[in-house]
Amino acid sequence: MVTKSKFQAIRGTRDLLPPETALWNHVEQTAHTVFGTFGFGEIRPPVFEATELFARAVGGETDIVSKEMYSFEDFESNELAALRTLLVAEQPSILDPNFVFAYELRVTEFRERLGKGIERRAVPRTPENERALADLGSLLDSIAFDRQEYETTRDATILERFNLYVGTVRNYLLAVHLGDILSLRPEATASVCRAYIEHNMQQLPQPVKLYYMGPMFRRERPQKGRHRQFYQIGAEVLGGTDAPAIDAEVIEMVMMFFDRVGLTGVELDINSIGHNAPDCRPAYVEKLRAALEKVKDQLGADSQRRIETNPLRVLDSKLEHEQPIIATLPHIADHLCADCAAHYAAVKRQLGLRGVFFKENWRLVRGLDYYMRTTFEITGKGLGSQNAVCGGGRYDGLVELLGGPPAKGIGFAIGEDRLILSLQKSGEGAVAQGRDVYIAWMGEHAYAAAVRAAKDLRNEGFSVELPATELKFGKALERADKLGSRYALILGDNEVSEGSWTLKALADGTQQKFTEPDLLEYLRKQRALSS
Repeated sequence: MVTKSKFQAIRGTRDLLPPETALWNHVEQTAHTVFGTFGFGEIRPPVFEATELFARAVGGETDIVSKEMYSFEDFESNELAALRTLLVAEQPSILDPNFVFAYELRVTEFRERLGKGIERRAVPRTPENERALADLGSLLDSIAFDRQEYETTRDATILERFNLYVGTVRNYLLAVHLGDILSLRPEATASVCRAYIEHNMQQLPQPVKLYYMGPMFRRERPQKGRHRQFYQIGAEVLGGTDAPAIDAEVIEMVMMFFDRVGLTGVELDINSIGHNAPDCRPAYVEKLRAALEKVKDQLGADSQRRIETNPLRVLDSKLEHEQPIIATLPHIADHLCADCAAHYAAVKRQLGLRGVFFKENWRLVRGLDYYMRTTFEITGKGLGSQNAVCGGGRYDGLVELLGGPPAKGIGFAIGEDRLILSLQKSGEGAVAQGRDVYIAWMGEHAYAAAVRAAKDLRNEGFSVELPATELKFGKALERADKLGSRYALILGDNEVSEGSWTLKALADGTQQKFTEPDLLEYLRKQRALSS
């Protein structure tokens, strides 16, 4: 007996349902409003991009790129892909010459289809594909020769050589690119920079100020406030100068956003990580590496490895036994070049002018070379040790790294999932739900009036529930209450014929009678008083 499968959301994803979605909408609408007042425009980049874009921007050796991205091959030739899958799975044995002969024919067919696909540009002309075209022919000749030779000699060395040739064919097949390698975006900064380059935004008045919101994707272990499909709200300022006022205004904007959505316990940490001039960050990194070498034996395996690969990341360590050691390490703020020190001091002055309170955190760093100078992180309540809801910083080298013109850049990303969770934990996540008006109609003649009333009220922006079927008066009021309605508009045949409509306030049960125009005016005034 076949049992029906029960479909569920994929592990690490989840459905966002009402009434919670009202809070998400409130947060996102607040972002639209606040960011708009600072002159930012919304950008909506695609959810997948060329994998190479993220490899360049985030770093090919990072866990995000090497382990966590959802990547796939985007190809036109389904038949060629199916043939490759078949050939890669096959394990021809020289002991079965008929099967080997059939295998040779299929590899030959794959090679011919690959060549034709490249000619008509259905398959990309990559070095791997051209090598496969050039070498598969000679490999097939070698396999055919060994197949025939083994039939007469049964020489064991031929068997070993044959298996080596088949393994080489398999490696060539796996290396072939039938289409572009794409990835679901793990973050959006790279996409925004790509759009800045692609659409020649450097020709616009600089700087260009953009914000975005939407889903991101990472293949990681789901945990509290962290999902495989998660959501970010972010903003980027590209082009123009690296004036400290820009850094401060970006931080001011995101702090204003958190204030507007009601996030409590907000703390802002800032730092400067200098830049790549020899007398700035590189000099500090060498001092840091030398200090770490002296205490290497007291550090964990990850920190020991990072001493060579990226000493700055040691400062991110959360291991309890490493904290006293890290506290003794040199501070980057004491080793900035004169220009970076002046820039950092100016950023702090600009934040003071704007009334933005901050704490300096010398351990707040970024590990990639294109990050420079200002870095910042914002934390909220209710999230335990993983309490960061926003991170940002200056990345003046990123646009150029991605093939664009030299351009300054600074931005931030807000973890919307964590923000929502923090709002809910602090009790600030309640958003008004329910309906403004529930129309309790009774009688055939009243229904037409109810439809007209619903239309007029909705045109005025009121949320209205109009039941499709007639309900008894008590049931109608019960349902209105369950839906969280503020008012019940009672329409019976008598009310319609008299032109006097009854409005019942469900909070206290009081009732008033209105003409249709007076009803609309009363509800408008009540809305204005409550807003």
